[in-house]
Amino acid sequence: MKPLAALLALLPSLAFAQPVPEAIGPWQLACVTDRMTDRTACTLRHKDWVERPSVGVGLAFEILDRGGRLLPAVTARDLSLDSVSRGLLAVAGSAQLRLGGGAMMEMPCSLEGRSLICMPRSADAPRAAQELPAADRALVRMAGLGSNNNAATEPAELRLAETSAAMERLRRQQPAGTTPAPTEPGLDLGGLLGRMQQLLR
Repeated sequence: MKPLAALLALLPSLAFAQPVPEAIGPWQLACVTDRMTDRTACTLRHKDWVERPSVGVGLAFEILDRGGRLLPAVTARDLSLDSVSRGLLAVAGSAQLRLGGGAMMEMPCSLEGRSLICMPRSADAPRAAQELPAADRALVRMAGLGSNNNAATEPAELRLAETSAAMERLRRQQPAGTTPAPTEPGLDLGGLLGRMQQLLR
């Protein structure tokens, strides 16, 4: 009887369990299929943090599909009103990225739903897509409003390996053209940040 009671107690947590990520070198691939639409949404992120979560939400290094092109990104997922400092990066913040021995590129930040997403500018996207698969490391530093960093701050260094294999696995799970469209900014968080931006003008 006790084992049955323990199993019943676990059922709610099992129903909302997160997918177990698949490890590909330092990359972690997690995919979820929406049973209503049959669309698969995947997250491919580096196992090490750009900034570890402490009081708020951590900053992760991910590979995202944008217009059929796989690009590097710095993200902070599922922001809340307690994560205002991360949200401020969407107002006037950016991530500085250097892949391997390539030149640094700026990645402006914006809100997509409740997530902060920092992506290469359209002019830098082709170079970022070309350098990413072969890069042996990524140097990342946050800059602008909402960041505690400055020009003298040492960037986070993430060792990269098996990136091409991870990108190919992502493509098999989520073929080009099937990526869900970016979510529009959430009303609560986006509205709050909009008001803060007006106050700062």
